[in-house]
Amino acid sequence: MHEHSDSEESPPADRAATVVPVVLSGGSGTRLWPLSRELYPKQLLALCSDGTMFQDTVRRVADPARFAAPVIVCNREHRFLIAEQLRALGLAPRAIMLEPCGRNTAPACAAAALAVAQDDPDAQILVLPADHVITDLAAFDRAIATGTAAAAAGCLVTFGITPTAPETGYGYIALGPPLERGDGVCRVASFTEKPSREVAASYCADGDHLWNSGMFLFPVRRLIEAFEAHAPAVLAAAQAALDQGHADLDFFRLGDAAFEAAPSISIDYAVMEHTTAAAVVPCDLGWTDVGTWAALWQVGDKDDAGNVAIGDVVTEAARNCYIRSETHLTAALGVEDLVIVVTDDATLVAHRARAQEVKTVVERLRADGRTELLTHRRVHRPWGSYEGLLVGDRFQVKRLAVHPGGRLSLQRHYHRAEHWVVVKGTALVTSGDTQLLLYENQSHYIPVGTIHRLENPGKVTLEIVEVQSGAYLGEDDIERFEDAYGRKT
Repeated sequence: MHEHSDSEESPPADRAATVVPVVLSGGSGTRLWPLSRELYPKQLLALCSDGTMFQDTVRRVADPARFAAPVIVCNREHRFLIAEQLRALGLAPRAIMLEPCGRNTAPACAAAALAVAQDDPDAQILVLPADHVITDLAAFDRAIATGTAAAAAGCLVTFGITPTAPETGYGYIALGPPLERGDGVCRVASFTEKPSREVAASYCADGDHLWNSGMFLFPVRRLIEAFEAHAPAVLAAAQAALDQGHADLDFFRLGDAAFEAAPSISIDYAVMEHTTAAAVVPCDLGWTDVGTWAALWQVGDKDDAGNVAIGDVVTEAARNCYIRSETHLTAALGVEDLVIVVTDDATLVAHRARAQEVKTVVERLRADGRTELLTHRRVHRPWGSYEGLLVGDRFQVKRLAVHPGGRLSLQRHYHRAEHWVVVKGTALVTSGDTQLLLYENQSHYIPVGTIHRLENPGKVTLEIVEVQSGAYLGEDDIERFEDAYGRKT
């Protein structure tokens, strides 16, 4: 097969192409540490609205009259968080595809395109990163409508944002000549990745460059042909990962070995920089790639002194700071241009101008073997969450929250006993050969080595205080006999 250019005649169609959103949620958001962690990354956090950035992205394409159900491509470690956030919206995805590891955007796009093509080779896929903020939804809808028409004519479409500042952390698109469509869509002349400040300033001044938003609209058939022409190794690895993959509950696990063998490359480098069919829709969407604390300060609601204060925060003679406390009172006195972020187990203080460098702190933590880069004190599980409250010699205290209908695995521990106290809700406890219901202020003791399970049969969240005691209290002291979520470890 060969790749078509956007000047070639498209196959006739008696209906508008189905547009399938493909939401990419594979990033770890290291520059937003300590709020963003590897096992709970930024796109799954509510940073700019009442919903998480992932939820906001999905909601933008939730109109069934215009879009098919979405395909979600995410890290397999985030699968239950993704599923829970979709359930909270009442949205059923077309598929949740699980990556065994990060391989940038090209393999993810190729796998999604191949999967959609199996059912509808004439469809279009709208590729959306899960961690962007878009405030002008009407402009977003107009841009997608324009892009859909260009894609129907055979273009591989990207969306370029009118730059407002010489940002060095963004890629840029140089505008080529307009297509003969009269809707403002242009050919792409070239891409530039993260230029110097001087070059970025010249791009902003010349009016011929746009920020690369990382959003794309592809005719599936044409995208697969472009992969064949320009990145056949990516396409082959994606096809093998689909062939070797398998369904797992509500998810589809891409084949581990095949996907891990895929080149780690972006869709920009793999396809868009080489194709003759690249086109760009210029748009102004109120778009922000929320990649740093400085970006969050930029879009946040500021007081008269330019401070963005979130949580239990007091400021006195502070100016132009981003201050966020997830826990206790945080006071800032006589400081300027700082980022101060307080979580239950870590605090970041940085100059706002150096917010891009937070990832170097994360790498230091990784080298030191620190767990604070992986997860928060509150750890999310498919049944709910647990949070460490107190750790001492041969004991620890946790707070468990179990969703209605949630159930922990049938399990036992070889080195610790557990004592459960119901704080809120109703618990169904399996303890050895016995089952019993516990209500608020009632408790039960699980001896070492006893097979047990905790379930929530009620309609409100079950809250438990768990006291563990024993010689070893690690999370790996567990033998699972049965698990509703398919976990083995």
